[in-house]
Amino acid sequence: MRIAVYPGSFDPITNGHLEVLRRALNVFDKVILLLAVNPAKKSDFSTEEKLEMMKEATEGMANVEVDSWDGLTVEYCKKKGSSHIIRGLRAVTDFEYEFQLASANRFVDPKIDMVFFMAEPSASFISSSTVRELWKNGVDITPLVPPTVYRHYQNKK
Repeated sequence: MRIAVYPGSFDPITNGHLEVLRRALNVFDKVILLLAVNPAKKSDFSTEEKLEMMKEATEGMANVEVDSWDGLTVEYCKKKGSSHIIRGLRAVTDFEYEFQLASANRFVDPKIDMVFFMAEPSASFISSSTVRELWKNGVDITPLVPPTVYRHYQNKK
């Protein structure tokens, strides 16, 4: 079974994340959507809220598991028997960061490969930080996020 891990802060999960996940499921037998927990990072949502939104957004998607981890993703991959990490690329600006991350991961464990999926042009501007900024400025984010995220923002009002 080919297992891939798709890590991120998912603060919040967006339709762009889900688009990459759907495409990864066409390549891998199972994808673990991994909430990378960083307590030092300011977040709109708690770990529990993010996990709840991730689970609800992926409900009904076969072969998807949702989990969280506060260590190195490479170590999580070894624990789960995965040799692939999924990442999405929206623009050229993402490439430099992702290249450095891939190099660091290969330093830790050269058996773990990163697989990149280019965002669909219509989703290339969607990021969690963009969603947060739009929401804070009163812009309708419903086309950018799964319904669960919108509901969670509504409940925070």
